[in-house]
Amino acid sequence: MPREQIEKRVAEFLELCRQQGVKATHQRTEILRELAGSEEHPDAETILNRVRQRVPAISVDTVYRTLKLLEDKGVIARVGSMRDRARFDANTDRHHHFVCTECGMIGDFYSDAMDRLPVPQEVSEMGSVEGVYVELRGVCRKCKQKAMKAEVRTGDEP
Repeated sequence: MPREQIEKRVAEFLELCRQQGVKATHQRTEILRELAGSEEHPDAETILNRVRQRVPAISVDTVYRTLKLLEDKGVIARVGSMRDRARFDANTDRHHHFVCTECGMIGDFYSDAMDRLPVPQEVSEMGSVEGVYVELRGVCRKCKQKAMKAEVRTGDEP
């Protein structure tokens, strides 16, 4: 992600903090900067390890509490399977995800058609829909290529 977009998200977060009376600490800012600069939807441990390169004294608790705060404020979203480690996304633009069922890669994609999916009546009866989030699951290109190479080596048919 371009540096200017990262800094724009950080500036928006700092403004949100000012408006809501939330302390915009150096640690919180660095956590958001790390997440905003990543397109791989990292988990909390990955974020911790990367931020520790710049802020060595940051604690695991600070990372988890900050991610919860950022999620509560709508600055980031939790993505991926709920049974896996939680992974996070700083891209708050309307978008959807492709998740590789082999390696766990999560990729963003944009689709006007999916944004306009009709809400089934039974869902409307459960409550009001505030947004549509689509997650497609399959095998990514890299994993498919790796599987094809393995099949060629062993002589198996696909």
